[in-house]
Amino acid sequence: SERRRREKLLSHTMRVSSFALSSFLLSIPLASAWVPNGLPLSRAYAPHLTPVRTPTYLSVLASPGGIVDIVKDEATSSVEVTISATAEQTKEAYDRVIIDASKNIAIPGFRKGSKVPANVIESVMEKSGGREFLKKQALKQLLSTVVEPAMKDHPDVDPIGEPALTQSEEVLVSLFKANEEIQLSVKCDVWPTIKWSSEPTEDSKPYDGLEVAYSRKPFNQAKMDQALVDLRARQAQLAPKEGDAPALEMGDACVVNMVGYMATDAGAKGEPLPNAASGDQVDVVMETGKYMEGLVEGLVGAQINDTREVTVTFPMGLKDKTLAGKTAIFDVTVLSVDTRTLPEIDDEFANNIRPGMNVEKLMEEIKEAVDAEDAREFVGVRNAAIDKALAEKIDMVIPETLVTIQAREKFALMLTEMRDNGSPDSEIKKLVSPENFEKYKDISRDGIVRDLKASMAVEEIARLENIRVSPQEVEEQLANLKKEAGDEYDEGQLRPKVESTLLKNYVMELLTDRAKLDITYEEEGKFDQKLMDELMEQTIKREEEEASKRQEQVAKAAAQAEADQSE
Repeated sequence: SERRRREKLLSHTMRVSSFALSSFLLSIPLASAWVPNGLPLSRAYAPHLTPVRTPTYLSVLASPGGIVDIVKDEATSSVEVTISATAEQTKEAYDRVIIDASKNIAIPGFRKGSKVPANVIESVMEKSGGREFLKKQALKQLLSTVVEPAMKDHPDVDPIGEPALTQSEEVLVSLFKANEEIQLSVKCDVWPTIKWSSEPTEDSKPYDGLEVAYSRKPFNQAKMDQALVDLRARQAQLAPKEGDAPALEMGDACVVNMVGYMATDAGAKGEPLPNAASGDQVDVVMETGKYMEGLVEGLVGAQINDTREVTVTFPMGLKDKTLAGKTAIFDVTVLSVDTRTLPEIDDEFANNIRPGMNVEKLMEEIKEAVDAEDAREFVGVRNAAIDKALAEKIDMVIPETLVTIQAREKFALMLTEMRDNGSPDSEIKKLVSPENFEKYKDISRDGIVRDLKASMAVEEIARLENIRVSPQEVEEQLANLKKEAGDEYDEGQLRPKVESTLLKNYVMELLTDRAKLDITYEEEGKFDQKLMDELMEQTIKREEEEASKRQEQVAKAAAQAEADQSE
């Protein structure tokens, strides 16, 4: 069940566009018998594996067609396994090869595809030097039908990749005989066992108190001030405006009836607007920017029972695209004129917001809400810093298979982004080569290993802290994604991604609460004088070097010209 869970966790893949690089990416040797061609690895750790010390020899009671012995090397997170194939299995593998061969070669006296005796196939193949080829194919059959299933089902072997023979192919070919037992030794990467820098206890966990440093923009005081303005506006007290004939001013409030028409090119009333665009008993606050452009400006000075003809422009972002950006004319009748009194921000105001709240608590909550909104922009930066600190608490070897898989995904994504940004396929194809991939993997290795360690640690922390994602949350997220994706919705691909993302979010919040955060607040777009000085210094140095080269070229040209004249 643990392996099925891990395979499910590994099944979600990045969206990588399918063009010429696909065949190359799939051809990179990954040892991927049980790992799909995509990663990215975010929930890839099996917490219930029993660690085996390095190197460890596990004696296994020999049984027909089974694992004879296992040597696990934790230094490389790999195992070497010796497996016995029975006489029946070698015969079955060889017979399968003979059948396949009979379908693909023409033999005099036999119809193509008909059943041909093994000795006839062998005779034909031997004349062309291909009898060894039959044995090689039989050995490959044994790898896929005997070795791989035996390793996959053994409790002490948890492979991530395709097993590779450790014995010489020539030796195995010489030893192979159909209907006789043969032993095969293979090596394969296995899932690593997570090891913390210190063992977790109830009182002390190695992931508590992580020292996390990152940068984000400072607290937005202007946003908080606006939040207070909006809050006061919602609590404003209305009273009939005094005077014999009170007129509307900016800051007042009124109730109006509105009848709208589309404006013609000549600026006259045209077709009536839909009922949804007009209305009776409409509350209007005399503040700019709250309604259609021109509405409140056209009502300044209006008195009760006045009807104003007001020309407005609908906002471009209007949901009704038939009206967005269009000009309309409204007949607006004023029914009431009120003054608005904004409350003072004090304990009484806070208590009206929520009984029992005082002004200090109100200001604290508003500040937290405003800052939380800004902080959400930097959750990715914060989580990356936590991942980095978390990886340093892990002492384990990441097997090469996982590094290669992750590197392949990142390499493919990089090439895809290059194409999306306008790079021609002809230029991208030049980068698609085993040599370039290996260079990329070497450059990315440290970051990949760090990310894999952090991902495995997140899964283990969730287990240790008993953090689970509720099915209801997953279904809600999937429902939202289904609305957005439409016909492209693929639940099989999205479900594990959603589960993984939600789980990581929970773990990240737990680690944040327990971490020692060192946050640097930096102004966005702040002028960096030091950087500009460095760039200027580099520019001057480069110009001086270029000037010096030009002088040398001139001097050489002059010397050459003088030499030519003397000749």
